[in-house]
Amino acid sequence: MDWGGTYFLPRLIGMAKACELIFTGEMISAEEAYTLGLLNKLVAPEELMPATYELARKLADGPPISLRLAKRALYHNQDVELRAALEFETFAQNVCRETADAREGIRAFVEKRPPRFQGR
Repeated sequence: MDWGGTYFLPRLIGMAKACELIFTGEMISAEEAYTLGLLNKLVAPEELMPATYELARKLADGPPISLRLAKRALYHNQDVELRAALEFETFAQNVCRETADAREGIRAFVEKRPPRFQGR
């Protein structure tokens, strides 16, 4: 096991299942990996690229500042207590609330159209 597998795997699937997989070296199916939460989505091989592009488009169309801060909060909050996590979330929300993208999101919702975020 390398690349942090002994660190990440128990946090993703629990210690017992991580031990089983690491100690036995057994291969698991895509279906089992999905059930364990190791995959976000399970698609047929011919659907892989369209599904990948669809997810990439959703992310690219999203508000960049909010996405960046959400990613930062998710990783930051793994290693801190609840109070620190809530403080970081409050900070991130306050930053996002003041962006042009926040105003664009509200306008788009009211006008019933897709938002056009600019990362400002």
